[in-house]
Amino acid sequence: QVQLVESGGGLVLPGRSLTLSCKASGNIFSIDAMGWYRQAPGQQRELVATITHGRRTNYAESVKGRFTISRDNAKNTVYLQMNSLTPEDTAMYYCNADRVVTTDLRDFEVWGQGTLVTVSS
Repeated sequence: QVQLVESGGGLVLPGRSLTLSCKASGNIFSIDAMGWYRQAPGQQRELVATITHGRRTNYAESVKGRFTISRDNAKNTVYLQMNSLTPEDTAMYYCNADRVVTTDLRDFEVWGQGTLVTVSS
């Protein structure tokens, strides 16, 4: 099947930067939109940013101007460059592939297991 594996999370000081990566693997034919979501303790999961196969992007208001989403279609990988991090960005960050079409022409929505980002001094 198809898996998403995130990496790049960790502990970072306020004001610093961090880059998350998410690679899809498996019998992939194509992937439509990919994105990042986050969930802080006690809160609902929320959208951070999405990017279509054609690289059209969408951002949550809270991260506009600070975060940049990008993707490498050849590598089935999506990235999230996070700058000027604040403690309010602390959360588990999840990668999402909105519609993955497999080589046997089935389609799925797929989520990663998450990577923890902690912004603290």
